[in-house]
Amino acid sequence: MKPDVFRVARIAAFFATAVLLFFGLRVPQAIATLKEKHQTIRQVQKENADLEKELAGKREQVRKLRDSRAAQEFEIRRRLGYQREGETSIYVPGQQK
Repeated sequence: MKPDVFRVARIAAFFATAVLLFFGLRVPQAIATLKEKHQTIRQVQKENADLEKELAGKREQVRKLRDSRAAQEFEIRRRLGYQREGETSIYVPGQQK
């Protein structure tokens, strides 16, 4: 009976060692992968927040253009370079409109 108990104990110890080695070797890799994924998530969240701010600004600009005739006129004049009669425009070489 004692040899059977020792045999079972040896088998159990072998399996326990194998399981510990398996998880012991995999955990550091899993931690590194988890850190990398968290970093990627943070980066994507930051990009999303930046895009949300940009979108809010664009929506505000559209609202202003929809509601204000003066804002429409300003934007048209700015983009197309139009001017009113009697106004003088000065263009500096090498400078963008």
